[in-house]
Amino acid sequence: MSEVDKFVVEASAKTPTVNLDADTGVLLFQGRSIPENTLDFYSPIYNWIDDYCQSPNEETILQMRLEYFNTSSSKCFMELFKKFELISKKGRKVSVEWFFEVNNHDMEEAGADYQAIIELPFNIIEVEEI
Repeated sequence: MSEVDKFVVEASAKTPTVNLDADTGVLLFQGRSIPENTLDFYSPIYNWIDDYCQSPNEETILQMRLEYFNTSSSKCFMELFKKFELISKKGRKVSVEWFFEVNNHDMEEAGADYQAIIELPFNIIEVEEI
């Protein structure tokens, strides 16, 4: 995959750490997602994922370790999940690991909402901290 191998964005106060690794097939989003302009933030990520989807790993794991996200980020995550549904329908193994902190019922519920909508294996995992 050459230049598509890795895509990394360091976290800021309003954006998550993003660590997309084509070699391992592990795609991590961690922190909070409340960017000023959601589309500006997520567009390069979409581009990387579109390239990745051309030649995905046999197995892809989306790790969502989010403390909080806003409505526009939620729409972006939906887009991401839809892209991975397409890979899954082509016979590749894709799963989502949705992490939430103990007692963060909003994030637990958000994971359950995605799980009900998305046609991917979805694991909702409680952790001590994100």
